[in-house]
Amino acid sequence: MHKLPKLTRFNENVLAKYRIYNSIFMTLPFDTITRTGVMLPLFHEVCENGFLNKKNPTEIVDSFFEAYHTNPSEEEKINLLFRFIQYIERQVVLFDAIEDAAFPVVNNMDGVGTLRNIKETATLEKKNEALKKHLVSFKVRVVLTAHPTQFYPGAVLGIITDLTEAIKENDLLKINQLLAQLGKTPFFKHVKPTPFDEAVSLIWYLENVFYQSVSSVYNYIQSNIFNNQPIENDIINLGFWPGGDRDGNPFVTTEITLDVTKRLKQSILKNYYRDVRSLKRKLTFAGVEDSISALEAVLFENSVNTEANTMLPLNEFLDKLMGIREVLISRHQSLYLDEIDDLINKVHLFGYHFATLDIRQDSRIHHDVFVQIVNTLSEKGKNIFPENYLELTENEQIEILSKVADNVNPSIFDDEMVVKTLGSIQAIKTIQQNNGERGANRYIISNNQSALNMMETFAMFNLCGFNHKLSVDIIPLFETIDDLTNATGVMEKLYTNSTYKNHLKNRSNKQTIMLGFSDGTKDGGYLMANWAIFQAKEKLTEISRKHGIKVIFFDGRGGPPARGGGKTHQFYASLGPTIEDEEIQLTVQGQTISSNFGTLDAAQFNIEQLLSAGISNELFSNANNIMTKNDVEIMDDLALTSYQAYVDFKNHPKFMPYLERMSTLKYYAKTNIGSRPTKRSGSKELNFADLRAIPFVGSWSQLKQNVPGFYGVGTALKKYEDRGEFEKLKQFYKNSDFFKTLIGNSMMSLTKSFFELTEYMARDKEFGEFWEIIHTEYLTSKRLILKLSDYTELMQSNQVGKASIIIRENIVLPLLTIQQFALRKIQELQKEKNPDVELIKTYEKMVTRSLFGNINASRNSA
Repeated sequence: MHKLPKLTRFNENVLAKYRIYNSIFMTLPFDTITRTGVMLPLFHEVCENGFLNKKNPTEIVDSFFEAYHTNPSEEEKINLLFRFIQYIERQVVLFDAIEDAAFPVVNNMDGVGTLRNIKETATLEKKNEALKKHLVSFKVRVVLTAHPTQFYPGAVLGIITDLTEAIKENDLLKINQLLAQLGKTPFFKHVKPTPFDEAVSLIWYLENVFYQSVSSVYNYIQSNIFNNQPIENDIINLGFWPGGDRDGNPFVTTEITLDVTKRLKQSILKNYYRDVRSLKRKLTFAGVEDSISALEAVLFENSVNTEANTMLPLNEFLDKLMGIREVLISRHQSLYLDEIDDLINKVHLFGYHFATLDIRQDSRIHHDVFVQIVNTLSEKGKNIFPENYLELTENEQIEILSKVADNVNPSIFDDEMVVKTLGSIQAIKTIQQNNGERGANRYIISNNQSALNMMETFAMFNLCGFNHKLSVDIIPLFETIDDLTNATGVMEKLYTNSTYKNHLKNRSNKQTIMLGFSDGTKDGGYLMANWAIFQAKEKLTEISRKHGIKVIFFDGRGGPPARGGGKTHQFYASLGPTIEDEEIQLTVQGQTISSNFGTLDAAQFNIEQLLSAGISNELFSNANNIMTKNDVEIMDDLALTSYQAYVDFKNHPKFMPYLERMSTLKYYAKTNIGSRPTKRSGSKELNFADLRAIPFVGSWSQLKQNVPGFYGVGTALKKYEDRGEFEKLKQFYKNSDFFKTLIGNSMMSLTKSFFELTEYMARDKEFGEFWEIIHTEYLTSKRLILKLSDYTELMQSNQVGKASIIIRENIVLPLLTIQQFALRKIQELQKEKNPDVELIKTYEKMVTRSLFGNINASRNSA
């Protein structure tokens, strides 16, 4: 099968099957989708022709009803448009399932970027021992976040899974039943989920995908690279944010944090129980039968009752399994040895924690909390802080914070945020007692701006009874361009603090630093954010090595290139020796979880791609990964030029009004997909600084303008064209994998843009000029990226990725049209003297509902 070109495999196994199964879906007799299957193709054709003929969305919808309906009432029009939305949502699900089913056929599971390929390359280059040595310390950490870009409810996820399996087996009867079930299953959530609900949704992926795929990858490494010998490294770690991420989410409480970790433990015990129960049916011989039965009983009790508390300590559980293993080898010719080894490896990987729960809070909240702590302790007569502490300089405060220790009771504080913050720190102790240290041993400070921010958090742990024996890593998150620039100075101050340095010594002289692609791009634009992070990593690597610290970079990435997404593994493979690369840590969220890790095949493939990127960068690095002085000068110039263009754009007086009134920004909060508010503050006024990256990037995506993924790129490239130095850029593009990856990811943003959808805005009295600014930058970026890459079309080297995007965008074209039609209707109604409030609400609901299919179809839009 893999002898056929990849695009041919895609067309035969994805595109052709979608057409077949979609035709079945169109003829299903749904009560709520009467005649929709007949009318939607006609509407789709009207949309395509309408945009080709420069019509606006209102004219397109009106012309459709004029052509195919006789005097429909307003209610009939609205009802049909809602039915179109329902129908398209399910078409997207169908395409997802077909693409997931075809994943191992379309993608070469043993090709470039897989572990088999890495092993073969190492053998050819006589680097097998170097590969083993690197894997003894190298790790990949995939962190599932609570960020709300996943629109599928649990019931729909289950249907997708079953549908994927049925499509793999070409089971037409089952496919027909599942399509009918899909047609009747609601997508819309009527109430916002709690943080615990979000956790439960993501634990589904842990139980059903990661549990098997992570262990499969680990087992392959052990058997094929380490010749079945034990590995002193777990290699693949999982992280988890729902229930621990307090940044901007007032609904995350200490109780929820503890409940989530109980659920994580219960879930991993359930998976162990299933494996042990399966083993019990095989291990029916003397010396092992009783042992496996005893393990089955204790696992069952503790997996169904979180309060049972009779589970063996983890080391004893492993000892029992190792004992069974020894008996199989010594008395039973190693029968079923692979199965027991698989379970032992799973316990080694997942312990009782399954995934490590990270706790996160904003530095500004911490600072306010700390001021309250200092004042309250002083009022209570505790002499922990001098009376003038708050008037001292930062260095003087840090000196005091280095020494404080106590075991304060949160109940002495009246301030709710103080109680919550200290409660979350104390919860870490409880979690570590119940789930092991890996249950929760990382505390992230978002918006970290200074060494004081870090030391305030450090001191809070010591005030909560840790007494300078922290079994927790304090992790700064640098997000804005200024913070990224200042990061080296912040860490230098910490590394030269003897107390903090001693803490790092107790943590194996490792310091994790998180870098935020999302807010970096929102703050400084695409090129500047990526270059600022690259430079920050270089400088932080240098300063950390100078102080004998191994720095570990944790990348806060979203789905699209504008938030650090895109071809992530290519990004890691492009980093050179000047950036520490012992671990790859990154966040994965929303539809990126379901698209990249939604099935066993996809998860295994993408985990291997990340491992391969880190290994290749260390073992098989080439000259294209090393930046010359000239390269740095060019990249500096490009980044600064694009930054200035983006800042000027962001400071345009129409920037925020355009987002507020012409986009779907304010509708994200109404989708009920996440527990977290769409902006950090509770202010009614929309402030750019408070705006979350997800609704910001997502709103541009819904407009099909994708500004954060390209704005400023065209301006920067044009500077070299105007100076007659474009050949210099082409040479840089040819020689630099980093720059090539940046441009490649920007191509994806441009490919997903469709300015014909909003071309009517060019004629708008208030926003016409602003729309033209965006459109001009789009055209410039597209033209010069094609010139730079010598391509005749965008994504020319990734035909399958482009084909998938084209089909998905084609499916949702009517949905995008309906969304813009509804937005225009709302604007028209609001201008009337006596606007119909109920009709406005109906069209607002239409806009909100249209978000679902558009987001899911893009798979990495927010």
